Amino acid sequence: MIRCTSARVDLAAVQGNYRSLAAYLSREAELNRGAGAGMAAAPGILAVVKANAYGHGAVAVARALRQAGAAWLAVADIEEGIELRESGDRGRILVFGALSVSDVDGVFSHELTPTVSSPGAAQSLGAASRARGTRLRCHLKIDTGMNRLGFRHDNLDRTLPAVLGDPGLDVEAVYTHYATADEPEHPLFETQRLRFEAARAAVARIGATPRLVHAANSAACLRDSRTWADLVRPGLLLYGVVPPPLAATLPLTPAMTLTSRVVAVKGAREGESVGYGARHRAAAPAALAVVPAGYADGLDRRLEGRGAVLVRGRRAPIVGAVSMDMLTVDVTDIDGVSTGDEVVLLGSQGDASWQTIDAREMAAWIGTIPYEVLCRLGARVARRYE
Repeated sequence: MIRCTSARVDLAAVQGNYRSLAAYLSREAELNRGAGAGMAAAPGILAVVKANAYGHGAVAVARALRQAGAAWLAVADIEEGIELRESGDRGRILVFGALSVSDVDGVFSHELTPTVSSPGAAQSLGAASRARGTRLRCHLKIDTGMNRLGFRHDNLDRTLPAVLGDPGLDVEAVYTHYATADEPEHPLFETQRLRFEAARAAVARIGATPRLVHAANSAACLRDSRTWADLVRPGLLLYGVVPPPLAATLPLTPAMTLTSRVVAVKGAREGESVGYGARHRAAAPAALAVVPAGYADGLDRRLEGRGAVLVRGRRAPIVGAVSMDMLTVDVTDIDGVSTGDEVVLLGSQGDASWQTIDAREMAAWIGTIPYEVLCRLGARVARRYE
């Protein structure tokens, strides 16, 4: 049995987005070489599948990306990496998250590549590696302005010698993360880029020669080829969404369609209220359709009075409170709506632009980002793969 509210995930779209990005990187690299920019080759792609592949389903998406050619995947923590390993994945998997207080056994037992982002993480991983008589491949994270995880860019001469000299650690890569790549006017982006260049020079001065460098998330991939280095780290782009407010000519296909069904149609008289809190009142006699999808499925309560769904190829505004398991839409102006009609919450129901609701638009309605719209999709929403 599949509940009325379910998500269709188009794995061919994920693969197509991966290949489209790879082709774009190759074309741009060739153009840069032709212009004398000094780019030796197109970067590889480190495909980000953390947070259950942004709500799309990590195991299925990871398998599709491997088939499309992804040599690297990235996850948030050891547990996410173990899930992929237990599904049969045998490729390289980078763990982004902090490991200072983690049980690091899974890094070794499941052959994961950890991030070293603090002296504590370095000590823990180095000691565990030496105790096993091994040398652990890891990636070193530099904090260039996010002020979250990573070794401070301006303190590396003091903090890194012990890490880079640890015989239990093989630092194969160095990376950073941009805080404002999707904010074109923000000066921190360029500041971070220059800080990272200086940090790479400091790592070399201390005596280390990491084989890989990476820094560019989805937004940076589109914004500045100087950030590409050896690998880029797209997440949102793989799922067919361009980080707002950026635009791109890159051909992408949103991979997720979220649908439900009308379970009841009823009338409301003028002046009658709808939903919890009685915040919406019908200005005139109205036809209302009840949809079994609510905040337990990941829909934001702020959609009330702002958002819409698609019914019979038309937009129907969400009226009244989004409750735990249901929402109500006004279908007064849509002819013939009846029980069983498909409702599209994310995706298309026709060919016209107004017959599509994407994650960027939904995010704009509620004042958030498309990452959150996708990642918060509830566990009880079944994913069906095509």
